[in-house]
Amino acid sequence: MNVIWDMGGTLVDTYPEVDRTLARAVWGDGVSEARLHEVVELRQESIAHAIQVLSDRYGVPSATLQGAYDALKRRWTARPAPLMDGAREVMAAVHAGGGLNLVATHRDRTSAQALLDALEIDVDDMVCAPDGLPRKPDPAMNLLLMSRHHLDPASVLCVGDRPIDVAAARACGAHGVLLDPGASTSPDDIPQDCRVISGLRDLIPLL
Repeated sequence: MNVIWDMGGTLVDTYPEVDRTLARAVWGDGVSEARLHEVVELRQESIAHAIQVLSDRYGVPSATLQGAYDALKRRWTARPAPLMDGAREVMAAVHAGGGLNLVATHRDRTSAQALLDALEIDVDDMVCAPDGLPRKPDPAMNLLLMSRHHLDPASVLCVGDRPIDVAAARACGAHGVLLDPGASTSPDDIPQDCRVISGLRDLIPLL
């Protein structure tokens, strides 16, 4: 089985640092749990959405928020966000079974590659939406990866932490798997018959 990985929140545990960074850009060092939760809820749609809403809601220039996020990405080149628990083990199992580890991410290529390099992770291919591809739930990134490697959609698991990842998988005929460690995704947002896992090691029996 081949795996198309989403990156942030799925393969790499980037979100906790992103949430704290955006919260500090708005409120400084005195960030309460309630304020951090507010950022988390906005970021669950997208980081760009969180930046825009926080800017509008609290009068902080969006350039300030974007600058804080960009500075975090630069820090990750030396001190990367950690891999998600079980990621190395699952990626090794994919290769052991003759499959490919592929990445489809909304992250820009420079920061995505820098993060992979800092974590010493080798993937077989990667496509990035900022290179000119539509963002998920559009299936274009998945379709491009499958075309490049001549993959039957039935042999592909698309793993992500948001329902849009599952929707993109279904739109190209692949199997979608939702990573939801805290069971925080509303049941109303989970596509019918979607496989939901609480940790990456739950993928191993599917390979």
